[in-house]
This record gives sequence, structure tokens and C-alpha cells, in this order.
Amino acid sequence: MDLLHAAACCRAPDRWALLYRLVWRWQHGEQAASDRDPDWQGLHAMVAAVRREEHDMQDKIRFHERPADAGPPRFVAWYAPAHDVLPQVAEHFVSRMGRVSWMIATPDASVLWDGATLHNCGPLVADAAELTGDGIAPWLAYYRSVYPAGPGQGAQRVIPLLAAGTRRGAGGDAPGSEPGQHPATLDECRRCDLWQHATQPVGGAGSKRARIMLVGEQPGDQEDIAGAPFVGPAGKLLDRVCEAAGVDRRTVYVTNAVKHFKWEPRGKRRMHKTPAQREIEACSYWLEKELAQIKPQVIVAMGTTALKSVLGTSHVTLKDTLGRALRHEGRWVVTIYHPSYALRVPDEAARKQAFATMVEGLRMAQELVDKPGA
Repeated sequence: MDLLHAAACCRAPDRWALLYRLVWRWQHGEQAASDRDPDWQGLHAMVAAVRREEHDMQDKIRFHERPADAGPPRFVAWYAPAHDVLPQVAEHFVSRMGRVSWMIATPDASVLWDGATLHNCGPLVADAAELTGDGIAPWLAYYRSVYPAGPGQGAQRVIPLLAAGTRRGAGGDAPGSEPGQHPATLDECRRCDLWQHATQPVGGAGSKRARIMLVGEQPGDQEDIAGAPFVGPAGKLLDRVCEAAGVDRRTVYVTNAVKHFKWEPRGKRRMHKTPAQREIEACSYWLEKELAQIKPQVIVAMGTTALKSVLGTSHVTLKDTLGRALRHEGRWVVTIYHPSYALRVPDEAARKQAFATMVEGLRMAQELVDKPGA
């Protein structure tokens, strides 16, 4: 049935005749498929064509961001697929783009994601040029028909809340979750706008009695989906750094300065985007709560964003503090590179140097913990 379902998306002129023939043969006892059977060969050829088109559309589609004050959808894209793969591709982007609203238009159909529900409808625009300016009018008309509040400020607030309710089983807005207020839980945090675009917040993890706290910048793509910090490539590198430094990662606490994934679309991927200072400041509320709960003796700030958040100032650079131990509010602060930096460095020698610097920093943190009176 999976093969038939996939093949039905192939725009081959004889697809329905072939699929009917295969079902008829199956129902009449011909269930031993042969690789040399022309019908089965045709089925697999159609499935392969559809799978290739799914992959190509996911890879080649380009979302364009609309002005923030223009209302939903925040991102729009146009693509003309060779086969009927829009529903499958739409589900892929639903799982990857969180609560942010978007539309994918094709010559034959459109899909509309409002942050909570995927709407399938007919063609709303004729070509890519209509996705700008007044060409977005069909989407807006549809949006108003579904949400009478319209795509203005009121609707922009309603949609993320609907999304939160759908994803987490919440019954609407949470008390104390307005920007600037103190939410009761991280799931309810609305202190900045990043929550609208992330799949979920990602809190810290590790030993509640840890004497060393590692602070990174923000969750990445894989962390956003998994809901746990440092589980992707940067996390694997961090494991290697800890092992080389003689630090048992199970005994430390790992978190991020910013708890929601900030990203921008690039094809089928969500690419990291550096948090703004106001977002770092908004999320410092959660870092302070973690510090009060864990009470670490040493904080290892991994990268500039983490350092700014830990020291509570934007007037500090990684270069000025790397390899040094600073005393701040009764704790030691050690600065190292963020693991993702070591992954991005272009040449092998620089990568080895970055890795060695990180190992040295973690060793320094462990020495400070073991130091009498630390």
C-alpha cells in the first residue's frame, strides 16, 4: 500500500491504469512479484521518480521572509513540482519550522501552515511573482475566512497561542506569559518572540549537584526537535572535549544562554541565526534560575553569547577572556570556544587548535573545582 500510495503521486499518463491492474492482479492471487514483471518494474520506476521529486523539492525550495508588520504568513515560497508531492513536502516543513506561519504555493495547489494547522487548498497564486505585494491577497482572504480577526495584530497573537495549545495540550495563554513578565514555566515563556518560531524550549540537563556548569549559546536544529541540549554534532564534539579534559559529562550541567532556537530558512534546512542582545537579556531570567538551583562553583562560557549572558554585559569579547579565569559574583568563569566554532573552522590546523583550547579551558575549570577553598 505504501508503494501504491507513492506511485499514485507520479504524473505518468498511465498511472491509474497500471495501479488498477496491479491491485486486480493482487486480489486474484498474483502476490509473488517478479523483478522482471513489467507492471512491477513500472510501479518501482514511478515510486523512484516520486521520491526523487520529494527530495528535490525539499532541497531546492526557497522561503522568502515577509515584513514582520505584514501579518501571516511570515514565509512564502513558490515551486513547480514535476509530481504531486506537495502534501509530503509540507509535512516535512511542518516538522522542521516550528510555529512560524508559512505558505507553499504551486501551480496546482497550495498549503498553508498557521502555526497549528496545515490547510490544503487549491492554487492561490499563479506564479512566484504574485507572492509579493498585492499578490498575497488570496492567502489573506483565505486567512480571514478561517480567522475572522484577520491577519492584523490580534490574529498574530491568536495563531501562536493556538499553536501552543495544539503542540502542548495547553488551554490558551498562560498567566504571567506576557513579554517582560515572569512565566511560571519555560514552556509558557513569552519574554521575547523566539518562542513563536521554535518547536519547543530547550532547558538545561545534567547533574543537579554539578560543580561545573557549561553554558552555550542556543539550541540548534536537532536540539530544537529533541528538546534536549547538545545532542547534535556540537554535542558529540563536546563529549570528546570532556573526555580529553578528564571531565565526566555526567557530572556537569549543560545549558544555553537562550532557550529557543533562532533560525532562518535556507532550502529545506533551518540555519542558525545569532540571538540579538535583547533576546539574550530576556532569557537571562532562566539562566539565573538555573544558577540559583544548581549553584555551580565554575561556569564555563562557551562562546561570546554565553559570556555576555553570564557576565550580564554586552561589552565583553571572547578574545579578551579566552584562557583566563574570571571571578564573578562569587563564582569562577572560564571562557572557551563554542563546539560549533571548532566544527566550522575551515582548515585542519585551526580545528585542532580550537579543540586544544577547549580542552585546556575545561581542565582549568576542573582544577578550580578541585582547588581548596574554591
